[in-house]
Amino acid sequence: MRVLACVAALLTGAPAFAQQAPVPAPRPADRMPQAESTPAADSAPTADADAAQAPAPSAPAASTATQAVAAVAAEKQPVTLTAQITEQGMNIPEGLVWRIFDTRTDTSGELALAAKSEEATAHLELVPGEYVIHVAYGRAQASDTLEVVEGENSKSIVLDAGAMRLNAAVTGDITIPINLLRFDIFSSSNETDRMLVAQSLSANDIVTLNAGTYHVVSYFGDINAVVRADLRVEPGQMTEATLYHRAAQVTFKLVTESGGEAIADVEWTVKTAGGATIYSDIGAFPATVLAEGDYLVLAKRGETVYNRAFQVQPGAGQEVEVLTTVY
Repeated sequence: MRVLACVAALLTGAPAFAQQAPVPAPRPADRMPQAESTPAADSAPTADADAAQAPAPSAPAASTATQAVAAVAAEKQPVTLTAQITEQGMNIPEGLVWRIFDTRTDTSGELALAAKSEEATAHLELVPGEYVIHVAYGRAQASDTLEVVEGENSKSIVLDAGAMRLNAAVTGDITIPINLLRFDIFSSSNETDRMLVAQSLSANDIVTLNAGTYHVVSYFGDINAVVRADLRVEPGQMTEATLYHRAAQVTFKLVTESGGEAIADVEWTVKTAGGATIYSDIGAFPATVLAEGDYLVLAKRGETVYNRAFQVQPGAGQEVEVLTTVY
């Protein structure tokens, strides 16, 4: 079972301190105005001259108290993060991925990543402030805010999640080869709100999900044998389901007589009763999976095309022979 958690928060930076504006530098002596009628030796020093000789006052240094406050605000503090599947549950022992964000965005406009951990119990050090926490456990997720203060900090997140395990068979409990079976899981039973959660799962894969209703699609083969179902995941529980297909595996061969050897280098086309082409292949003995229904198969060898109408019924695999002597 797996779970994911997200947390939203703000990060407050260290305070900025005001400084006095710099004092303008005096004009250079060679650009000072000169007296026109009074000899330089007898001239009294001007106010500008005095200013030129006076040293420029320096900006006041930051006080010791100000420096101490800034140092404390920037010092990282210890943070411990844990997660549980349900309320009152035990801490998840493995498989968690933690991401901690502050509220400052990076150059792409996303929240800046402050820290990351793949430990089940994450031990981090963060500057005091507010953060966004995101924790992932499989395909389940959750979010919460975290405020870091001076001293020890800890946060525990409940991942309201369960698990799902899927399988499928042909009507009549006929086993489907695992290489012909796959599943997709969508986030909602409402078609307009569906989002893909998990894709191409194999039979009996266990996937961890947030509690809720999911739309499951089972694919038997790659053509038209598809079954759908809405399934509910409960917190802390495993949902197991077997979906049943009304379909069968079908093989084709072109022969000169019933039960004869398959002829090689044949171009095959399968059409639905409505005339839509759903399958094509080249070979002596092609195989596919088709849903229950009526079909037409065309076998082309050289310039000659042979055909046969056939019907697929759910059950064990069936073989469709196309005879060259009939046409």
